[in-house]
Amino acid sequence: MFLDDHAPPHFHATYGEFTAIIDIQALEVTKGNLPRRARELVLDWTELHQDELLRNWELCQQHESPHAIEPLR
Repeated sequence: MFLDDHAPPHFHATYGEFTAIIDIQALEVTKGNLPRRARELVLDWTELHQDELLRNWELCQQHESPHAIEPLR
């Protein structure tokens, strides 16, 4: 996430040379591409942490640092 980024709430995911923008509310890739397995893992993680991601989105919109979210294991 980037401070004061454009709507809708989203974050940028990178896997090797692949990058994608993930819509937090729609739980989907809106731009870019990730390999199938990486995409599935990222979307599963997004669903598990959707509330935290949306809170972090609001913090970023207020120019505040987002809180850490537990990564995939």
